[in-house]
Amino acid sequence: MAPPHYGSPNADQVLALACTVVGVGPFGNTSMVARVAICNYRGNPLLDCYVAPTMEVSDYRTSTTGITPDNLASGASPRKPDAKPFDEVQRRVASMIKDKVIVGHSLWNDLSVLGIPHPAVNTRDVALYQPFRNALRSPNQLVRLPTLTFHLMGRRCQEGQQNPLENARAAVDLYRSHANEWETTIREGQWPSALPPSTFSRCYL
Repeated sequence: MAPPHYGSPNADQVLALACTVVGVGPFGNTSMVARVAICNYRGNPLLDCYVAPTMEVSDYRTSTTGITPDNLASGASPRKPDAKPFDEVQRRVASMIKDKVIVGHSLWNDLSVLGIPHPAVNTRDVALYQPFRNALRSPNQLVRLPTLTFHLMGRRCQEGQQNPLENARAAVDLYRSHANEWETTIREGQWPSALPPSTFSRCYL
């Protein structure tokens, strides 16, 4: 197994991950993965697929997710997406991100719904990166991805419905804009990010 990347990963070692979730349970308050996207360091898509539900969906959250029942139907007609079985997607994502540095926004949410833990040292979470928070004068608060992209890159994100590929690209673009400073700080033995919520500690190795 390759060692953890303690600094200066090359472009081939970096992937960005994002998920879209729907609601399950009596009130639709529990999140379940419905779409997964992964792109490389330059934002080129490597994976973008719908995930067949493992439980009955009680809230598709369509107004924000864009997800409909047809999107999550397996064995769909040629006019509809063919949602992949969760186990298949989980294995594929786990294989793709193994020994990689993953970039994203609130990665603990993505790792949680995928059921895939990842080494904390191999994560670069733009929601936790302290210089980004400080730049927006929110040193102790989580800043939404659209806010980060607008104020730090002059770019709009998630103006309509959520798109995980768009989110993954936005996150990796934010990371790339500060990659040298970010990785230099890590190489010097410091960690430039806040800690993720302790309730999601199981998502990290």
